[in-house]
Amino acid sequence: MKEVEVVRVEVVELLVSASHRLAGRPADGPSEGPDDERVPQVEVRRGLGLVGDRYFGRPAHKDASVTVMSAENLPRHIDPAVGLRHTRRNILLRGVDVDAYVGSTIVLDGVSGPVAFAVNRPARPCAWMDVTVGPGAQRALRGKSGVRCTPLTDGVLALGRTRFRVVDGWPSPA
Repeated sequence: MKEVEVVRVEVVELLVSASHRLAGRPADGPSEGPDDERVPQVEVRRGLGLVGDRYFGRPAHKDASVTVMSAENLPRHIDPAVGLRHTRRNILLRGVDVDAYVGSTIVLDGVSGPVAFAVNRPARPCAWMDVTVGPGAQRALRGKSGVRCTPLTDGVLALGRTRFRVVDGWPSPA
């Protein structure tokens, strides 16, 4: 295993949502649920996702159970308070452009050791962004609304400063 890049980043927000709140037509508005699903730390399970999240262990979301986004790409010109509650992503990082790492393995230093993710594909913004963030958000987020990942290790991530690494040769999941 070879590290190809190491960056100091900040885990700004973490979101675990037990239900899919953006189902149906955007004009109908989000489904009922807690006002804030942000958490100070999350338990990551290899191949399954984030414990308690709506995509945890779902076969249809095996390769997309965790979504990571860069804080620098949030459309703050549309809503200065925009965050994970609006974009429905799971992990918000400051200090790295995660959208540039599709096809890579990334590692965040977690509370209990390194937590690795296979970065599988871009997370495309949908029409809901114009409802939850504001008009023009879907267009503003094209090409920079995060990445869909598969967790490759178990671990715990918490808010705060950490290391972000890109590695070659991470063992593929069994």
